[in-house]
Amino acid sequence: MYKSLVSLAIVASISTPAAIAAEESQNLERIQVIGSRIALRTATDSATPVDIITSEQLEATGITETAKALQFAAPSYSFPFSSITDGSDAVRPASLRGMSPDHTLVLVNGKRRHGSALVHLGGTLGKGASNVDLNAIPMTSIKRIEILRDGASALYGSDAIAGVINVVLKDSAEGGSIAAHVGQTYEGDGEQVRLGINQGFSFSDDGFVNVSLEAHQKNSTNRAGLDPRQQYPTLADGSPDPREATFDRKNHHVGDSDVDNYGLFFNAQQGLDTQGKLYAFGGITKRSSTSGAFYRRALDSRNVTEVYPDGFLPQISPEIIDYSLVTGYEFELGQWEIDTSAGYGSNSFEYNVENTINASLGPDSPTSFDAGTLSTSELNLNLDASNYYDFVNDSDLLVAMGVTWRESGYQIEAGQEESYIQGDYQDKSGGSQGFGGFTKESEVDESRTNLGLYIELENQLSDYFYWAAAVRYEDYADFGSNTSWKLSGRYELTDNLALRLTTDTGFRAPSVQQLYFTNVSTFFDPDPITGEFVPRESGTFNQLSPVKAELGIPDLKAEISHSYSAGIVYTSENGFVVTLDAYQINVDDRIILSGDIDKESSAVIASILEGTNADSARFFMNAVDTQTQGVDLVVTQGINLGEYGDLKANLAYSYKETEIESIRLPSILNGLEDQLFDRIEVIRMTEANPKNTANIGFTHHYDDFSTNLRFSYFSDYTVGYSSSEVQYDARWTTDLSTRYQATDNLAVTLGAQNLFDTYPEKRPEDNNFNGIFVYPLTNTPFGFNGGYYYLDLRYTY
Repeated sequence: MYKSLVSLAIVASISTPAAIAAEESQNLERIQVIGSRIALRTATDSATPVDIITSEQLEATGITETAKALQFAAPSYSFPFSSITDGSDAVRPASLRGMSPDHTLVLVNGKRRHGSALVHLGGTLGKGASNVDLNAIPMTSIKRIEILRDGASALYGSDAIAGVINVVLKDSAEGGSIAAHVGQTYEGDGEQVRLGINQGFSFSDDGFVNVSLEAHQKNSTNRAGLDPRQQYPTLADGSPDPREATFDRKNHHVGDSDVDNYGLFFNAQQGLDTQGKLYAFGGITKRSSTSGAFYRRALDSRNVTEVYPDGFLPQISPEIIDYSLVTGYEFELGQWEIDTSAGYGSNSFEYNVENTINASLGPDSPTSFDAGTLSTSELNLNLDASNYYDFVNDSDLLVAMGVTWRESGYQIEAGQEESYIQGDYQDKSGGSQGFGGFTKESEVDESRTNLGLYIELENQLSDYFYWAAAVRYEDYADFGSNTSWKLSGRYELTDNLALRLTTDTGFRAPSVQQLYFTNVSTFFDPDPITGEFVPRESGTFNQLSPVKAELGIPDLKAEISHSYSAGIVYTSENGFVVTLDAYQINVDDRIILSGDIDKESSAVIASILEGTNADSARFFMNAVDTQTQGVDLVVTQGINLGEYGDLKANLAYSYKETEIESIRLPSILNGLEDQLFDRIEVIRMTEANPKNTANIGFTHHYDDFSTNLRFSYFSDYTVGYSSSEVQYDARWTTDLSTRYQATDNLAVTLGAQNLFDTYPEKRPEDNNFNGIFVYPLTNTPFGFNGGYYYLDLRYTY
């Protein structure tokens, strides 16, 4: 099923300045990528568009996070910034081709990777989704990243509606590198230090172990405005408290979190003479971060002045532990190539809340809490087989087939009792401020299994025509079965010009997170008169909840897609390459996390919610049909400048637009259906992503110097607020770095990200929470940290 990603070669359209260098490096090693199992294809021969991002290009961005670096290397991939969004500050959502974060399948060395336990609940892109945490894969361990920009459920199973990202780990059997990065923002905060060590070991003539260790520490940034509001209760004589004059009014934290991230990954293989080979890979990552919630003023009813006389900023400090292990055995059985493997992965997200209080417990309340833990696990067993048969026109027909079995688990562990109980101190609100703990009633320990079968055919019928077809059947224990298919072809019109076409159906099974996540969380809505943010308790009720059953919310089912793609590929003898691909993705029954049904809107709702501690209810439900259309353009050119070195130029442009075709909401809520999917959610799904993104890159090599210059473009985007929606203007950013090869082993890079200190457009004065939220808190495509300068040192041996 996944063997093509690690053992059979095919090279696809290149979307980065480093792409040309990728073919020239590693002794002209053929790049092995996703989307096909047929071997010995050349640089732009794929029937589907694929981007290849090398480790050298990721490093050239100067960005220390895998997911963020990928955004600046591939415009079709977005990784927007968010702040004050609870756990999403630590694991941000990402998307491919403007789709939901969970519409992209992630593989490592061709094997399915488990997702994050976190469910995005706040106002971020992809609300209600869970995604794979690419930042849990250390950049030090990555050889390259391959992005298949095409539907591929028939090839790889659930989730591959928008495409597939395959992370290929380093596999050198000797030598290694030590890399260090230091930097900070122009504002003087956000200091970062990252140390990465990679080492290859050869313990036999046909075996290796490649090990990567990475430690990354990043300090927070803060772009909050000053809080002009009254902080302390008025004195008995009606005069203001004198502390108002000396209070530090930069009391919110709006920006990057503090992060400590440690990762250890390995990739190993051992040949067994003529008996095939054994392989194994995996790793463990531990990350802790700290971000802020809303500030509680001294006069706030949620404060206890005996503990916090000047108010307090609750801090959400999750600890994330992620680990995985895949082992496999490849061998020949007659004429068949067999690959059998087993993989296990787990992700846990422990909510810790610090500098806080349960106000209902009064002065005796703890000020830090274990608020509970989310965890997910995945076990994959695969058996794949492929063989070549004689076919018409003296060509070979590749037949591949296989079976996969997967068990997915999800668990919620309650927090300590003080993090969620309601005390009796002065009628104050219960639960830990900033993030209320998971209750005993929220505890879940559930799993589901599925079985998949597939068959795939590929054939290079002539020198001019290649075609492929695949069919896949999957059966899930909870919602039933699905059959998906894919057809693709490529025809060379001339020696330089080729046409490629694909059509496919796909599906995404409801994730175990969407099936079983449940919690009562505190959210803040602005008061329509005062503008102050007022807390409310929102309950997310899962598929097992009696609340869902009483309201008649239907059970979740799979999302179904149908995609079309057409592209042209032009290659010239002088190295000029153009790929242009247009696509359309129709998705029916998209799963949403609904809006809140408030208990004040209906006596029936109030009765159903009685005893849940929730003021409102929301659910995961199949409710929306969408159509996404887009165009991806890639242009690359290498130029020999003679005595002045050589220049590689690249243009990559992505256009994507999503429209809602229909909204189908359950008709059992006495006229409250509009609250399930409101204007804000429509905007989030259709306009929160910039429709146009692009980058223009130049890499100049001269003697021992290499200079990278990149211009990145993000078009306008819209954020929906309770009062109105705001459109934010387009922006360009500029990145510049110069690398000096000081010795054969040592390279020094000095660079600047966002060279000209560009910020997003500010929020309007009537929508910035008294000037505290200067920039939009969610969906800013490149963040609002401003410029960042850095120094990289790399020693290879």
